[in-house]
This record gives sequence, C-alpha cells and structure tokens, in this order.
Amino acid sequence: MGLDSPTFGNEVITTKLDEAVNWARESSLWPMVFGTACCAIEFMSVASSKYDISRFGAEVVRFSPRQSDLMIVAGTITYKQAPILKQIYDQMSEPKWVISMGACASSGGFYDNYTTMQGIDEIIPVDVYVAGCPPRPEALLDALLSIQQELRSKAYDPNRHKNFKGLLDV
Repeated sequence: MGLDSPTFGNEVITTKLDEAVNWARESSLWPMVFGTACCAIEFMSVASSKYDISRFGAEVVRFSPRQSDLMIVAGTITYKQAPILKQIYDQMSEPKWVISMGACASSGGFYDNYTTMQGIDEIIPVDVYVAGCPPRPEALLDALLSIQQELRSKAYDPNRHKNFKGLLDV
C-alpha cells in the first residue's frame, strides 16, 4: 500500500524510529537550574514573555533532578557546593545534558581563589558553554538551540561521557 492508498489517504507519516525519538527529545527538554548568582537572574528573564523559552519546548522547569534532562548551572560554584552539584547530576536520568552558563560556571570568572571551582567541568561533563558575565538571555537560547541541533542530527550515544573523570569520580 502506498501513502496515497484509499485506506490511509494522506494521514500517514513514515520515518525512522531514531528520528522520531530525537524529535521528541529535542522538542521537550526539561531544564533544572542550579542557579547560585547573577546568571540565575538572567535565566529568569529567559523564562519571561520577552524571550519565552517555551517556544523551544523547554518551559517545564523542574526542581527535581529525577524529572529533568537538562541541567543549567548558572553562577559561581564553590568547592563546598561541588559534591551537591555532582549528586544532583548523578540523580538525573539518562539521557541528560549540561549547559555551563556564564564565566563563573565555565572558568571560575574573576574569582581565582581557593574556594571557587575553576569551571564545573572539573566535576561533571559539560555539553555547551555560554560565555558572558552574565550572559545575555539570547546566549542561553542559542545554547539550547545548539543542544537541540545535536539531538536532531545524531543518534543518542549513552557512552558519550563514559571516559569523563572528574575530581569527585572514584
């Protein structure tokens, strides 16, 4: 039977299962924000009506790691907070992605001291870095679009972070 058959008409769409799953994943990312500083305020503006993160399918902000698949780390992370961040990341179910938002989360920012972590990639794998202090809301939306583009273009690899060894990994 073809797609124009009398049984189905023009109501059937055929695709590959991987493409359908990737489309569903890219269109329904559920972020969890680990906000500790001014970058968290910029995330709040992304959720406002002017920037409207819901246009990109990521409006369901969760505050439980078990219900989210996108972690946005926004702000300064100290070594005392590192085990908490790592535990929250580990509680997220696969597949999961991480955005490091702002100079402090990405590289420690201007806090070059013994208490501030010089980038969250010391403890968890990061998929996209967002530059700025604080970054503009458009930059965070661009990071979200880049994760969606990755989801659209390739099949999910559950072993993509398998070789990552952070400071807290045993």
